[in-house]
Amino acid sequence: MFDNICKFLAENFSSDFATWLLGEPITLTELSPKELSIEPIRADALILLQSEQTILHLEFQTQVDAEIPFRMIDYRLRVYRRFPHKSMHQVVIYLKQTNSDLVQQNTFTIAGTRHEFAVIRLWEQPTEVFLRTPGLLPLAVLSSTLKPEVILNEVAREINGITESRTQSNIAASTAILAGLVLDKEVIRRVLRSDIMRESVIYQDILQEGKAEGKAEGKAEALLEVASNLFNTGMPLEQIARLTGLSIEQLQYLQVTESGDSK
Repeated sequence: MFDNICKFLAENFSSDFATWLLGEPITLTELSPKELSIEPIRADALILLQSEQTILHLEFQTQVDAEIPFRMIDYRLRVYRRFPHKSMHQVVIYLKQTNSDLVQQNTFTIAGTRHEFAVIRLWEQPTEVFLRTPGLLPLAVLSSTLKPEVILNEVAREINGITESRTQSNIAASTAILAGLVLDKEVIRRVLRSDIMRESVIYQDILQEGKAEGKAEGKAEALLEVASNLFNTGMPLEQIARLTGLSIEQLQYLQVTESGDSK
């Protein structure tokens, strides 16, 4: 789910990501991997954005993966085959701190061939970079700080200042999910307003999934309420998932949003 949230942010706030990674707020549109003729190796962590001159290839990772270097050269060649005149900027973004040497690896090398790509370890990045634009706010708590709760409070203040309600709710929901990598859910509940997060696309998608499974809207909302009540009993998430039909990732999100307003 963490990878998908980052993809959601990059797709919907592409100019913010372009400003951060390319140095200018150019307009980027999504490029489907299917346009590269070959099926993607692993689509869940991948996003391709393009302008007229540039393609931005992002891989968001919560876990280390020894196959990343090969994926990067593979996609570089696929893009070159389809768009030989476009430049390409490839970045692997690691979300969660680890001591593995794999997060330092930024080349693919075999005899006669060497390919380089950029690697960003969020826990080494200055926090202020992510406080400048709405689309990067959810990443701030994962940046270089010894006090992630303090940063979460600062992000919450920035979110409260966003005037467009859908943007505000989506940024709040994304922040809540990514903050779960470094903070306890009780801290997240205390800082972020659950009423805002319930208006997000993420929450609405969970509700729609309930309706898609044959439940009326009222029943789907009741299902979420049942899940909320089961949290309070201490029942394991795996058992709640079996009872409600919701995924573990959805339940983890609902754990953050189910409490009352904290502000």
